[in-house]
Amino acid sequence: MTLDVFFLPVAANAKATSGRRFCLFYRPDTPSDWRGAVVYVHPFAEEMNKSRRMAALQARALAAVGYGVLQIDLQGCGDSSGDFGDASWERWVEDVCLACNWLQQRSDAELWIWGLRAGGLLASAAASRIDRPSNLLLWQPVVSGKQFLQQFLRLKLAGEMQGGDAKGLMERLRGQLAQGQPVEIAGYRLSSGLASGLEQAELLPAGQTARIEWLELSARQDAEAGLSPLASTRLEKWQAAGRSARGHAVGGPAFWQTVEISECPALLEASLMAMTEAPAQ
Repeated sequence: MTLDVFFLPVAANAKATSGRRFCLFYRPDTPSDWRGAVVYVHPFAEEMNKSRRMAALQARALAAVGYGVLQIDLQGCGDSSGDFGDASWERWVEDVCLACNWLQQRSDAELWIWGLRAGGLLASAAASRIDRPSNLLLWQPVVSGKQFLQQFLRLKLAGEMQGGDAKGLMERLRGQLAQGQPVEIAGYRLSSGLASGLEQAELLPAGQTARIEWLELSARQDAEAGLSPLASTRLEKWQAAGRSARGHAVGGPAFWQTVEISECPALLEASLMAMTEAPAQ
């Protein structure tokens, strides 16, 4: 496995969104015969930083068995150009498509878009825009952008409310965003464009999505660890519609939100197994 570090340029004619996206490419030792091509879509805000260790471990593990894995920092995130406060949901979806296209130019191997948490919403949105079938690997995916935004805004309430009017403060925050004004939350400047796009996002696999592998973590560390009711309901619905959709639960810490950087070896192993095993017919 070889690690390439580079900046991927955004289209020069996109004046408002031009710049460069920081990328890490884990190149397998079989350059002419990849087992698959994978784009990793990181989660939202601080969850991204807490997840870097697990993302790197999984990318290396995939590259070791023949997958080419591209990690991209979206606009205003990590080492990419721009400020988080200037990012929009639409631009982020375009960044994921940019990464997919970059991989497509280098291999015709089976394409996977791997999204963690809110990255799953971006992964499913990008899958609907690219011009080839893809598979989704979803780690603890966010299903509703609206609910996720509500939870993120509550961080502001927790930091400012002292037994006061939670409902009123939430309405003021939403009013600010509706008027096009950004809000500062947990050290991140959230723009109205990013908030509105996130609020409208839903986890809806595209027509060209071939397979969906949904993995989530359980507090249980034994064989009794099971999928959440939400995951089971969604997967059953997709299966009934004729999709190849499977769910897997493993025991381990919610590493994207732990105080210390955490690892979950069971999730790494389950992901490899899910991707490399053919789904039941």
